[in-house]
Amino acid sequence: MKQREKVVPQASGRVLEIGSGSGTNFALYDASKIDHLYALEPSEVMLDKARRAAGSLGIGHHIDFLQTGAESIPLEDNSIDTVVITFVLCTIPDWEAALKEVRRVLKPGGKILFSEHGLAPDEGVAKWQRRIEPIWKPLAGGCHLTRDTEAMLATAGFRLDEAETMYLPSTPKIAGFVSWGSAVAV
Repeated sequence: MKQREKVVPQASGRVLEIGSGSGTNFALYDASKIDHLYALEPSEVMLDKARRAAGSLGIGHHIDFLQTGAESIPLEDNSIDTVVITFVLCTIPDWEAALKEVRRVLKPGGKILFSEHGLAPDEGVAKWQRRIEPIWKPLAGGCHLTRDTEAMLATAGFRLDEAETMYLPSTPKIAGFVSWGSAVAV
């Protein structure tokens, strides 16, 4: 998705990627700006794929792979410059605990770079998202269609630096409203 390409290259310093999955974002990082990357992923299968992806890109030696959920990040307080979250907040079971952990590990002035899909601003679309979500969640790996990324970040104590939104072309509106940008802790 093009939105990943807009946020991931902005990452710098010590970077934590939440929900690295199979390593889709690895090729998008600007290696000259990254001191170290921590790839956090609860799925062993996906983490193995991420290790292979990192190896094929020749960057595996710059990545620590952490097999755990975002609700308990095994890093020190104030140790991360940038947190990257792309298309995973919808599936994290306890997003409030996860964002609390993100705040804990971010250095003062550190940033979250995000690209997420979620609750549409159009009431007609949002109504259908709420109706479909109970069926959608078990079929789509726990994905919540009705999470409002910007509101979640605000609730967790982050201020948006910049944010853009749109409906993805060629994607049903119920799953295609995305927002991307950056936020800092307040």
